[in-house]
Amino acid sequence: MLNWLIPLFTGLCFGTLAVTLLRAFAAGAETYSGTYSERTARQFEDLFLFIPPRRIAEIAWAAAAGTTLLVFMLSGGLSGSASEILLRLAVCVIVAGGPMLLAPGYLLRVLRVRRRERLNAQLVDALSNMGNALKSGFSILQAFEHVVENGENPIAQEFDTFLHQTRVGVGFSEALRNLDARVGSDDLTLVVLAIETARKTGGNLADIFDKISLTIRERIRIQGRIKTLTAQGRLQGIVVGCMPIVLGVILYFFQPGLFRPFLSSVVGVAVVAGIVVLLVAGGLVIRKIMNIDI
Repeated sequence: MLNWLIPLFTGLCFGTLAVTLLRAFAAGAETYSGTYSERTARQFEDLFLFIPPRRIAEIAWAAAAGTTLLVFMLSGGLSGSASEILLRLAVCVIVAGGPMLLAPGYLLRVLRVRRRERLNAQLVDALSNMGNALKSGFSILQAFEHVVENGENPIAQEFDTFLHQTRVGVGFSEALRNLDARVGSDDLTLVVLAIETARKTGGNLADIFDKISLTIRERIRIQGRIKTLTAQGRLQGIVVGCMPIVLGVILYFFQPGLFRPFLSSVVGVAVVAGIVVLLVAGGLVIRKIMNIDI
C-alpha cells in the first residue's frame, strides 16, 4: 500500500506547488500588464509620447520571451538532465527575461534625462527672450506665448501645456508648480521660484531672468567640462564591462567544445549568473562615481 501512497502524496505536493506558482505568476503578470504598464504609459505621456498601456505590456512580454529563449538556446538548450534544464531555464528567465520586463521603465528614464538636458539648454535662450519681451512691455503670460511661438520642442511643448492650463481655469501658481513637477529640472525650479518671488515682492523679473540665464549657461559649461574630464573613466568602464561578454561570445563560437559544456552544468550556469550580476553592479558603481552633481 505504501508503494503507491508515497508517489501519490509526492505528486499531490508537487502539483499543489505548481498550481500555487502558476497562480502567483498569473497574478504578477496581471499586475504588470495593468498597474505597471498604465503607470509607465502615463509617464510617457508627460514626454508627449502617447503609447497605449496594452502595447507597452505586449512589447515587454514579447521582448522578455524572445531574449529568454535566445539565451536559453545559446546556453545549451535542452541538453542535459531534466533538473539541469529547469535550472538553466530559471536562470535565463531571471537574468534575461526579468530585465526586459523592466526595460520600459529604464527607457523612460533615459528619454526623460535627455529631454531634461535639452530643455535646460533651450532654457537659456528662452529666458533671454522672455526678459526682452518683459522689457518691451509684455506680460509674463505673453512672454511665455512668445517662447511657444518661436521656441523649439521640448520647451515649447511644456510652456504650451502651462498656458493651456491657465486658460482652462488652473491658477497661475498651480500651473507653474505642475510645470515644475512635470519637467523635474533644477534650472526650471529656479525659474519658477524667481517668478513666484517676483510676483509677491514686485521685483524686476527681466533682470532676474538675465541673471538666471547666465547661471544656467555657466552650469552647462561646467557640466560639459566635467564630462570631458571623466570621458576616459567612462570609456574604461565600458571596455572592462564588455570584455567578459565579448570573450564569452568568441569562446562560444570558436571553441564550442571548451565553452558549451561549461554552460551545460549547474555550477557553470550559476557562475555565469554571478558574473552578470557583478558586471551590472560594477557598471552601476562606475556610473555613480562618474555622475557629479553641479
